[in-house]
Amino acid sequence: MPDPVTSSSKATHQTAIYTADIGGSFMRLAACAPDGSLTLLAKQPTPAHDWTQFADALASMLAAHAHLDTAQHRAPLALSIAGLVDPLDGVAFSANLPCITGRPLANALSMRLNRAVYAANDADCLALAEAVSGAGAGHRVVFTAVLGTGVGGGLVADGRLIRGAGGVTGEWGHGPIVNTQCVIDGETLHVPRFACGCGQSGCVDTIGGARGIERLHAHLHGHLRGLSHDSHAIITAWQQGDAAATRTLAVWRELVADPLAAVVNVTGASVVTVGGGLASAGALVAWLDLAVRARVLHRREQALVVPGRYRDEGGLIGAAWLARQA
Repeated sequence: MPDPVTSSSKATHQTAIYTADIGGSFMRLAACAPDGSLTLLAKQPTPAHDWTQFADALASMLAAHAHLDTAQHRAPLALSIAGLVDPLDGVAFSANLPCITGRPLANALSMRLNRAVYAANDADCLALAEAVSGAGAGHRVVFTAVLGTGVGGGLVADGRLIRGAGGVTGEWGHGPIVNTQCVIDGETLHVPRFACGCGQSGCVDTIGGARGIERLHAHLHGHLRGLSHDSHAIITAWQQGDAAATRTLAVWRELVADPLAAVVNVTGASVVTVGGGLASAGALVAWLDLAVRARVLHRREQALVVPGRYRDEGGLIGAAWLARQA
């Protein structure tokens, strides 16, 4: 039998391939055509704690949708995972997927599934999708800022994903870099360095995502009667001119714009595509863009921080692009 990796790689550019988005709760399998279009094939709960069950689940999903496999070509599988993958040895780490932690994920699955397997972090995959066929297409250096429940990111240069030591690149959400005060309407407001799940304090992740907005809102306004602390409600109230919500998001904007501008200066990105749940709040992204452009060294008139093209499908598409580039 031909080696699965060798025989698969020859046809990867011309044929559809399998791509899977692996989260701590659910895993989705899709077919990705050479033009980047997706066909969702299956979705099921992720066996996050048992390696055998995890590998068997992927095998069963593939077996149920084996129409991409031919005598000449066993379609490769590209994974977008909620975790890190070391580009040197392929070893994965994921707090949400304990069963893959410490394993050379792609190699182990390749042997089990008898096909080429590629794997990368989900934020990195989203960044590659945005750079190749999304809102960053045509830009040489693209940074993707994920503003979801928390904060993540990915970096692409010349259409290729930058994968640093340990698989950590673009992780601007972590590190004690958030300012502890800002001036809003002439008033200096002090914000503590909130503890982060990574073990540090003062990370962008603690204030930049949806839970961060809620944390800031509670810190600034306490528990006033009738005041919602849900991020969606806060953004809606801001758009309606609510004073409390406006103050919260003004603080959020000031604190997030500083480190994001630093990312732009360090990477030289000519566009920052925003992914995650907050990307759907176009007015908020545009407001953040103005603050970031006022802080970067290379000033420009055109938008720098923009909503990404992809939402739920970005990781799937980016993983597929990664496999096609291998």
